[in-house]
Amino acid sequence: MAAANSESSSPNDNVTLCDQDQSGVEDEVSQQSVFKQVGEKNGGEDTLVSTFKQMKLEKEAQKNWDLFYKRNTTNFFKDRHWTSREFDELATCRQCESQKLVLLEAGCGVGNCIFPLLEDGRDIFVYACDFSPRAVDFVKVRFHGKNARKAESGPGKNPQFCPERCAVFQCDLTRDDLRDNVPEGSVDLATLIFVLSAIHPDKMASALRNVHGVLKSGGAVLFRDYGVRDHAMRRFKASSKLAENFYVRQDGTRSYFFSKDFLAALFSEAGFHCVSNEYVRRETVNKKEGLCVDRVFLQSKFVKIPS
Repeated sequence: MAAANSESSSPNDNVTLCDQDQSGVEDEVSQQSVFKQVGEKNGGEDTLVSTFKQMKLEKEAQKNWDLFYKRNTTNFFKDRHWTSREFDELATCRQCESQKLVLLEAGCGVGNCIFPLLEDGRDIFVYACDFSPRAVDFVKVRFHGKNARKAESGPGKNPQFCPERCAVFQCDLTRDDLRDNVPEGSVDLATLIFVLSAIHPDKMASALRNVHGVLKSGGAVLFRDYGVRDHAMRRFKASSKLAENFYVRQDGTRSYFFSKDFLAALFSEAGFHCVSNEYVRRETVNKKEGLCVDRVFLQSKFVKIPS
């Protein structure tokens, strides 16, 4: 369930991100002041979507993501070759020959993160799951499509995409036990890249505890998602607000925008130690529309506390 934004795509997907990293954004008090002004402009910050509609959105969450992938198939996001640049742990695994690294891609979407890793990684096994059955089907189609293309170049040319290197399955992180498909305590690294924001805040802790159960002691979660004051958050109207920092898009999919304090507390309660947790600021340039807007993401690393 790779989080998407119907008004502005995820980073590095169909726009240019200028190489402008600025650690941190304004303090939380300043942020809340800005949001208050934006809320007043949009007709009142305290206006929330009705309880009835919120319950309907939660009930139909999987259906809405399936419809998203039905409309966009595998064309909405580009493959995320940038993950190894942003996370040293993923870059290191590409150079490892003596030890197989086990990775969990939680919320894999249509495989935009796992395929670049499998193509370049020398010794890596990936468990990949998503909330949307349709997204999982697309990964399998891509998997076999790449197999077919590789096979055309000759026998024995396809070590990247064999079943011994990747297992794909459907999973609701908030409800389904990952251990039904992933051995307990077997995962070195787990990625949550634009995934947690698509989950209702009340269920995020359940998702993290689920991931915690399959990580090795000392295993790490690599996290990247929308941060407060991101341009996408500013574009939402008051009528789209579900709760603090939580909004619904026109297609029924939802997005949460994280603060550092909220995320750190969430992981701490799930049994993780914070290694890094910083805002990353980018400029998104859409040359076609002549736009340049500020994007704010939260990029973090959390380690499972040894028992």
